[in-house]
Amino acid sequence: VQLVESGGGLVRPGGSLRLACAASGSTSGIANMGWDRRAPGNDGDLVAAIAWSGGSTNYASSVKGRFTISRDKVKNTMYLEMNDLTDDDADVYYCYARAYGPDGGEFWGQGTQVTVSS
Repeated sequence: VQLVESGGGLVRPGGSLRLACAASGSTSGIANMGWDRRAPGNDGDLVAAIAWSGGSTNYASSVKGRFTISRDKVKNTMYLEMNDLTDDDADVYYCYARAYGPDGGEFWGQGTQVTVSS
């Protein structure tokens, strides 16, 4: 599975961004996908995750009510709608996918930078 993120950038505090993570390759085994964020040299923090089949979601407490994770199973793309962004949300965001089957494993995107600054 290959993952390509897009949508990061610079936004003012209180602003919004929409991240996308497009999956390609052996996508039929994907069980769940999610977003992690981390600064260089730090451990990652889970931001949100979604079950690929049923669509159930899970959020970090710090983003509940502000971020929404979703997926388009036809386009094999996952999204993260981020609203009311603060300085604490600034980080590099990585998408991941966990897949089962012969081509299963844990896969990561290259990361996309989110900068929150006035």
